Amino acid sequence: MNLIIPMAGRGSRLRPHTLTVPKPLVHVAGKPIVQHLVEDLAAMSPRPFDNIAFVIGDFGEQVEADLLALAAALGAKGHIRHQEQPLGTAHAVHCAKELLEGETVVAFADTLFRADFQLDAEADGHLFVKRIEDPRQFGVVVLDDTGAIVEYAEKPEKPVSDLAMIGIYHFRDGAALRREIDVLIDNDMRKGNEFQLPDAFRALTEQGARFMPGEVNDWMDCGNRKATVETNGRMLEFLGDKATTAPNATIENSVIIPPCIIQEGAVVRHSVIGPRVTIGPGTHVSHSVLNDCLIGGNSHIDGARMSDSMVGNHARIARSPEDVSLGDYSESTC
Repeated sequence: MNLIIPMAGRGSRLRPHTLTVPKPLVHVAGKPIVQHLVEDLAAMSPRPFDNIAFVIGDFGEQVEADLLALAAALGAKGHIRHQEQPLGTAHAVHCAKELLEGETVVAFADTLFRADFQLDAEADGHLFVKRIEDPRQFGVVVLDDTGAIVEYAEKPEKPVSDLAMIGIYHFRDGAALRREIDVLIDNDMRKGNEFQLPDAFRALTEQGARFMPGEVNDWMDCGNRKATVETNGRMLEFLGDKATTAPNATIENSVIIPPCIIQEGAVVRHSVIGPRVTIGPGTHVSHSVLNDCLIGGNSHIDGARMSDSMVGNHARIARSPEDVSLGDYSESTC
């Protein structure tokens, strides 16, 4: 089985946190978003992944090495492919077209999920979906009486379904998807100057392919700062007792309210931390009260009272207001 992870997007809505780090490599609950995603997919998959391709932008050699190591840790061969222009979801998948062969999973690295279901062995594929109250900002699917997907609608003004596609797809025959993406690109069939995956899905469905919905229990967005902080908290709650303080972290005269992750080398003094707080490696926190916060590594926080806040790496905060969004190598001394 092959896994393709398109992750070349700029992450504009998560700035300033994506000015120095690509969005899929932003840490939540102690790990990069993409690592959570890949590990969760590997755990859920009925078969191990043989190949994992990461479709990235110009992220640098160290990022590429880290991604290849992530694949290797799961027993898969890692591949790096580059999407040089933002030409849509179908184009991103096409950048790893040689892996669109046999059983294939495609997962976009900007959301996390929890699911508990069995794949239908008779289906040609599965599109992961989540029921939402307002589907107007999402691509949705419509089902027939048998539960199969028969229609795709992108951001419908008049909702035709409440089943939103979350960007994770399973195909029994990746080559069939590759052929339809080839048709889109070869014939320059764009929408909004982009080649869109649902157009390939629609063509396959019209040809008789039977796709089933894989409904997830939880869908966690990392699209902007508030959503990412919320996702960090929910991931910590899922981890439960596994959300712990590293053995070499220092906790002095402080209260830790779980769930929290306090990583290697962090120092917490005279503070109240939690619930739902991640403190990155090497970060120092003193005389502060933090809840629902995502704090990067090697930062310093002193005399702050913060909630619903996200702080990057190598940042410095003193007497900060309650609601903070501070990127890497930045300082706030309000």
